Amino acid sequence: MAHLTTNPANKERHMCIYPAYVNSKKTIAEGRRIPSEKGVENPTCAEIRDVLSAAGLNVLVENKMYPREWNRDAQFRGRVRVQLKEEDGNLCQEKFSSRKDVMLYVAEMIPKLKTRTQKSGAGDNSAQLGEGGRKGKKKKK
Repeated sequence: MAHLTTNPANKERHMCIYPAYVNSKKTIAEGRRIPSEKGVENPTCAEIRDVLSAAGLNVLVENKMYPREWNRDAQFRGRVRVQLKEEDGNLCQEKFSSRKDVMLYVAEMIPKLKTRTQKSGAGDNSAQLGEGGRKGKKKKK
């Protein structure tokens, strides 16, 4: 169906990015498409959309599931479509000449998002507070 048209500006011809493509927690068999050391831990569609729209690309988010994703939670749902080429066939931006360039850029920029930097600081404090609890208590006889 996508190949019924040759117009690169048509939304069916845009590149698809699922969060699993840049997830460092996934294996290649589970859908990761970039090296794990360059990947991001559990990216979301919203983060991918924010990064690519800030880079000046045309972005469209769809409510689709990645076929290899076994978890059906809303957190793992979504697919981002990105326009790489103009109607005349020229690139929208020279730095994004291939799919891999886009995925590597997304993986590089997501950790720099404000939501990511705030989450990592808050997560450390809550982990330290919750460790105490029932450490030395034993059952009375």
